Amino acid sequence: MVKKYVKSKKLGIHNEKKLFGIGILYLLPALILLGVFLFYPMIKTFYFSFNEVTGGGLVKDFVGWDHYMKLLHSAEFRKSMIGTFLFVLYTVPAEIIIALFFAVIASEKLKGIGIFRTIFSSTLGVSVAAGATIFLFLFHPSLGVLNNILGFVGIDGVEWLTSSKWALFAVAITTIWMHIGINFIILLGGIQNVSAELYESAKIDGAGYWARLVKITIPMLSPVLFFVTIIAVIGSFQTFGQIDILTGGGPAGSTNIIVYSIYQEAFSYGNFGFASAQAIILFLVILIVTFIQFRVGEKKVHYQ
Repeated sequence: MVKKYVKSKKLGIHNEKKLFGIGILYLLPALILLGVFLFYPMIKTFYFSFNEVTGGGLVKDFVGWDHYMKLLHSAEFRKSMIGTFLFVLYTVPAEIIIALFFAVIASEKLKGIGIFRTIFSSTLGVSVAAGATIFLFLFHPSLGVLNNILGFVGIDGVEWLTSSKWALFAVAITTIWMHIGINFIILLGGIQNVSAELYESAKIDGAGYWARLVKITIPMLSPVLFFVTIIAVIGSFQTFGQIDILTGGGPAGSTNIIVYSIYQEAFSYGNFGFASAQAIILFLVILIVTFIQFRVGEKKVHYQ
C-alpha cells in the first residue's frame, strides 16, 4: 500500500509539472509580448532615470539620484503635477456622471432608443487626433461655435486655448467628450445586467422610479462604477494627444501636464534620463492613487 501511495504521489507530481509546462507554453506568446513591450521598457526607463543618456539612447554617465533631486526642486515640475491633478479632478467626475446619466436614459425600453445609444457611444469611434481637431475649431476665438453662442446671448467670447485661466479647462472639456463613449457602454452593460426581479419586487412594494434608481440601480452598479473610475483616473493621468494638438503645453505651461512634460524633455530637449525620472514618478503616483482607490472605494462596492 505504501509503495502504491508513493507511486501515485510521484505520478501526480509528474502530471502537475506536465500541466504547468503546457500552461506556460500556451502563455508564452503573451509573456513574450508583455516582456518586449511592457517589462523591458519599464526596466530600461528605471535604468535611464539614474543615468545621463544621449540623444541616441546611449548611456553617458551614472548620475544616481540627481534627476530625482532636480525634480523635487523644480518649480516647473511642481506646476506640472498640480496641473495634472487639477486635470484629473476636472475630467473624471464629469465624464462618469454624464456617462451614467446617458446610460440610465438609454436603459429605458423606449421606441427608437437604439438611435440614442448609437449617438451616446459614438465618441468611442473618434480618434484622439480627430476629436481634438474638432474642438480646435469649436474653441477658435473668432470663428468658433462656442464663442458665437456666447456672443449671441450677450456674453463676451472666451480665450479658450490662449488664456492660462481657461486652457486646461478647455482641454478637460475635450477629454470628457472623448471618454463619454467608452464609459457609457460599460455603464449601460452594467445596468442591463441588474436583475429584473429586483425592480419587480420594488414596484410591488410601491417604490417609485427615483427610489428604484437610488436603492437598486446605483448600488448594483457599484462594481462597474468602481472599475470605470479606476480606468478613468489612469486615462486622465496619461492624457497626451489632445494637449499636443490643442495647446502644445501652453500657454505659459498651464496645460503642460506630466505626460506632455515627459514627451518634451525626451524628444524636444533630448533629456532622456530626466524624462525617465519623471516617468517613474508618474508610475508611482498612479500606483499610489490606484492603491488608495482600492483601499477606500472597494469597501463601498456591493457585489450581487
